[in-house]
Amino acid sequence: MYTLKKSLGQHFLKDENICRKIVAALQEHPYDCLLEVGPGGGALTKYLVQLPGIDFKAVELDEEKVNYLLQTYPVLQDKIIHQSFLDIDQPFNQPFTIVGNFPYNISTQILFKILEWRTEVECMVGMFQKEVAQRVAAPEGNKVYGVLSVLVQAFYDVDYLFDVNEQCFNPPPKVKSGVIRLLPRKVPLEIADEKKFFLLVKTAFNQRRKTLRNAVKGLFDAAILGDELFNKRAEQLSVEQFAALICKMR
Repeated sequence: MYTLKKSLGQHFLKDENICRKIVAALQEHPYDCLLEVGPGGGALTKYLVQLPGIDFKAVELDEEKVNYLLQTYPVLQDKIIHQSFLDIDQPFNQPFTIVGNFPYNISTQILFKILEWRTEVECMVGMFQKEVAQRVAAPEGNKVYGVLSVLVQAFYDVDYLFDVNEQCFNPPPKVKSGVIRLLPRKVPLEIADEKKFFLLVKTAFNQRRKTLRNAVKGLFDAAILGDELFNKRAEQLSVEQFAALICKMR
């Protein structure tokens, strides 16, 4: 068998019903290429390798799990990338879908990696710590709406699919989990300058208790800062409003 490594944030899914629900969510949107992130003990993998007509790969950092997976599922020969997801190059030379029970200790970094690959990632179905999943899906005005919410929603429509109880894992984590799906926005957002967009969003939320005027005063001329919009706090602005402000930045 295999051992669980706390250092890698390993909590392996054991609930078959949750596995089937994740696969069902994947199947709602067609794809040709699929990357599983962190297959671990293969709870999801055993379903994924049975999907017909799919170019499937998995990325796993833990050598012990790689050996276990190869022994248990010989079909995975030459399909496992033995690296950290954060360090790999794009695994396919065409659009692909990502699925995974993501390690909670690097979940935010995983989302930013997906954003880097956004022109090729056509769908993502993933399990995160519930707090992170809620943050990604939160609308403006919500208390957990923040940098992650705005940056992900600028490029993807987010669906919060379902909660996952702690007892669905071995060992049970100390937090609840949530599964979300990302699909490219039905209505693409016009972003004049992505570098400025990222800077504006991060600066605005860096002092989220302040009004926007005080939080981002270094990015705009005084005349622009007089606009009523700047009386609001960052969490009150929609993704579209952030995008519209780029054209007024210095």
